[in-house]
Amino acid sequence: MKLQKLLENLHAILPYNGENPEITSIENDNRKVQKGSLFICIKGYTVDGHDFAESAVKNGAAAVLAERPLELDVPVLLVNDTTRAMAVLADAFYGQPTKSLHLIGITGTNGKTTTSHLIEKIFADAGKKTGLIGTMYTKIADQIIETKNTTPESLTLQKTFNQMVDAGVDTAVMEVSSHALDLGRVHGCDYNVAVFTNLTQDHLDYHQTMEEYKRAKSLLFAQLGNTFDLSKPKYAVLNADDDASEMYSRSTAAHVVTYGIEQKADLKAKNIQMTPKGTVFDLEIMDITYPIRMQLIGKFSVYNVLASIAAALVSGLEMEQIIHSIESVEGVAGRVELVNAGQDFTVIVDYAHTPDSLENVLKTIQQFAEKKVFVIVGCGGDRDRTKRPLMAQIACQLATDVILTSDNPRSEDPLEILKDMEAGVKGETYQVIPDRRKAIYTAVSQASAGDIILIAGKGHETYQIIGKEVHDFDDRLVAREAIEGR
Repeated sequence: MKLQKLLENLHAILPYNGENPEITSIENDNRKVQKGSLFICIKGYTVDGHDFAESAVKNGAAAVLAERPLELDVPVLLVNDTTRAMAVLADAFYGQPTKSLHLIGITGTNGKTTTSHLIEKIFADAGKKTGLIGTMYTKIADQIIETKNTTPESLTLQKTFNQMVDAGVDTAVMEVSSHALDLGRVHGCDYNVAVFTNLTQDHLDYHQTMEEYKRAKSLLFAQLGNTFDLSKPKYAVLNADDDASEMYSRSTAAHVVTYGIEQKADLKAKNIQMTPKGTVFDLEIMDITYPIRMQLIGKFSVYNVLASIAAALVSGLEMEQIIHSIESVEGVAGRVELVNAGQDFTVIVDYAHTPDSLENVLKTIQQFAEKKVFVIVGCGGDRDRTKRPLMAQIACQLATDVILTSDNPRSEDPLEILKDMEAGVKGETYQVIPDRRKAIYTAVSQASAGDIILIAGKGHETYQIIGKEVHDFDDRLVAREAIEGR
């Protein structure tokens, strides 16, 4: 694409009439620049892309987009906000790929990963060719790609959607984080369905207040658009039992469909019965009742399933097919995942890393626990400090044996993180074992027949970040090693 043609998408006050090279790619990493690239200078938290513009030109950049003048041998195009401009240009360069996809976005504090996987499976079982973008990985048809962020930056996102279109994908499902919404990473994404799971405390290190956190998530629903197009209708799927849904309903012009357990909703679960092997409930839609017998456990799983069914229904799929898919799901990696190595006690690994998610999974375990409940839990470094004492409080309230340990301490001192947690449980009984491997081994060595061990916080993660180093660490593998070594 010619530079002048690409820049038309920015709708500048004055048109660009300078040099007009062929743009072969768009990059914001100077190391990826090749001959003909447009290099976009992005100011990040730790580095400033403007400092690498000269290197990008040496690597072959045909033009540079910047927020300040730069003395270079190629055209330097100035804009007020390169991050915002990058989203516009990426969408244009890759041919507005989401217009060719049925795009479903899921936002919320907890449940995004499970809900996205459930929805993706429903559509795949219905014969659709699917793509998935989320915390665990990116999936393009049958190809799995590792990811760094829950929601990639706009350039990576639009390139990924373009790859999906090229691979014949017709339905894409993605987790949409509050960071991505606030930073404009999803600008240009043409969503058909936006799903809200729940809103509880998290990410206050970034958003500062719960009101700001709630506002950031409302952007997904506001960005569904303001028109009613029968050829491409838009839907907001909201949790009727969460107070934030009222704000999100007012934030969108799209059709609103609600789901829930407690409050009046379009899709409502009743007569819920839980066992260690699954959950049974009746799904009511208008005057029709559908019995659901699923292998997932927990009230939170019922919410995730309701959200997934609603998203599939408004997308035009048949209820019989949807229920069949839901009932065949055995689980999602790192979400209430059982570790079984022949032991006579239960070991569960779960991603619970917020007060609400930890409370949910422990309350679920309480419903079938017959003896002791161990919980191993820590809190991540360089993240919201205010939730640390809350996590410890919930652990001590809902488990019989608590071990406070390290999660991903990152640049913080693990002992200081543990002190923050201990501040919430003065007078309670618990163990502090900073070494996560030792903490898991300790719980396994102390467990007796019929006990339950919950290893919380990291779920599917296969690493532990200590300082700037990333170490191999998988709670599931460590737990298995500990069991087999007993």
